[in-house]
Amino acid sequence: MNKPETRQTPNEIRVWDPLVRIFHWSLVMAFAVAWLSGDEESPLHIYSGYAVIGLVLIRIVWGFVGTRYARFSDFVHRPATILAYVKDLLAGKSKRYLGHNPLGGAMIIALLASLLAAGVTGLILQGAEDGTGPFAALSARAMALVPGAVASAVADDDQAEGKNEGAEEIWKELHEFFANLALLLVVLHIAGVIIGSLVHRENLVRAMFTGRKSV
Repeated sequence: MNKPETRQTPNEIRVWDPLVRIFHWSLVMAFAVAWLSGDEESPLHIYSGYAVIGLVLIRIVWGFVGTRYARFSDFVHRPATILAYVKDLLAGKSKRYLGHNPLGGAMIIALLASLLAAGVTGLILQGAEDGTGPFAALSARAMALVPGAVASAVADDDQAEGKNEGAEEIWKELHEFFANLALLLVVLHIAGVIIGSLVHRENLVRAMFTGRKSV
């Protein structure tokens, strides 16, 4: 009995390797869970945040040692190249890229940076609030790095406590800022995928499932 044919057709090429595809959809789920559980400050929020950080770190490593289209060298471009692509896109004559286009590549870098920043500030905040997490030992130093975080106090102990609470609030605002920035970038990324699919008449979402694009 013949096995079903699973190889790519002559008109298709394998672009996204399995690790990139698994990373992409796992990050979608982990970030969605972290975002939706953010107000609860529950273990679910913490563990999904760990998952986001782990996935981002894996992707960074893969960006240096992975397959051709997964490497940063394939999709990280100079600002002038990105700007030229945007102009061509607005003019309706943008070049098609098998991997990430220059604008998409910039979006990937921005997303990775914002997600990592949200995760790290979350770890610092966790260590400051309850003394747990991998950054617990560093949280006290991180609190001290925040300038002007001293609340009004009448005694030395109250002043120290007020400073700690003020610093925690600032780190919490930083965590929320990077989380909101990541959400905004996700929305822009989705918009870019839709526009790219329409302009070049290809299903980019399907390609992230199958890993294949038409030549």
